[in-house]
Amino acid sequence: MIPFSILDLAPIRQGGTASQSFAETRDLAQWAESLGYRRYWLAEHHNMTGIASAATSVLIGHVAGATSKIRVGAGGIMLPNHAPLVIAEQFGTLSALYPDRIDLGLGRAPGTDGLTARALRRNLASDVDGFPDDVNELLGYFAPARAGQRVQAVPGAGADVEPWILGSSLYGAQFAAMMGLPYAFASHFAPAQLDAALASYRRLFRPSVRLDKPHAMVAVNVILADDGDTARRAATSQQQQFVALIRGNPGQLPPPREDMDTFWTPAEKAHVETTLSCSFVGTLDEVTPTLNAFLKRTAADELIVNCHVHDHRARRRSLELLAQLRERL
Repeated sequence: MIPFSILDLAPIRQGGTASQSFAETRDLAQWAESLGYRRYWLAEHHNMTGIASAATSVLIGHVAGATSKIRVGAGGIMLPNHAPLVIAEQFGTLSALYPDRIDLGLGRAPGTDGLTARALRRNLASDVDGFPDDVNELLGYFAPARAGQRVQAVPGAGADVEPWILGSSLYGAQFAAMMGLPYAFASHFAPAQLDAALASYRRLFRPSVRLDKPHAMVAVNVILADDGDTARRAATSQQQQFVALIRGNPGQLPPPREDMDTFWTPAEKAHVETTLSCSFVGTLDEVTPTLNAFLKRTAADELIVNCHVHDHRARRRSLELLAQLRERL
């Protein structure tokens, strides 16, 4: 049975608060663990009023401390925003607190705009170009400390953190293959190069001390409900949020709408539907054949699911139904 995992953006609903978002993330992680999901990942975003996971490592600790078995990690940490030593110390600390449960997905994109990147005190152009060196430096800090090593991650040296490379293009796939690391593709919002990236990753993969064969995880949007119209209505919250991004006015996660055609233009609709084309929305019976075909097409080793909806109870029910769907595959 293919493992299923959860990607949580810690959404802040319109009229809601970050504290409310964190309580719901904690509850959802406990629910996912009880349903047999393998991983619970949180993603770094900055200057996004509808996403509460900016301090990603802090939130990972919040989730790991509330659970006992599920792996918890970053999907991901945007390494251009950080000094590798700081990330090694943060995730070394998490690994010491929660042994054999911490994942570290690494992304090359800054996860924000240029102005915010400067506010993070990073040089955007040079830091993106230095991504391979930063990854190698970071992984070096996780290796056992050597005699005479002048700079160590404490804690961090010898930590059992599981590193991943994230991507939405051929670059990440090729780099993950070269490094011999597991690879996660962000097809939940950037599906265009999914098939080419997976093919490139598998073709170019070099075994490493961390991984002896390719291991690819694919991200999708899944919103399930007992009634198909209910699921499709719930999906309009995410659609509205993407339209807000197109219009340059991002905000908190809005409630569902009954009629999207009065909200978006034809061009906006086409753009959003292309962006979210790796989405599976409906009932169990509606989604099972299409998701099964997608998994066969990609030959994914794992599936990670984003369920970005406004109502927390609807998110819980969607994960419950998805666990049932997993048993059908």
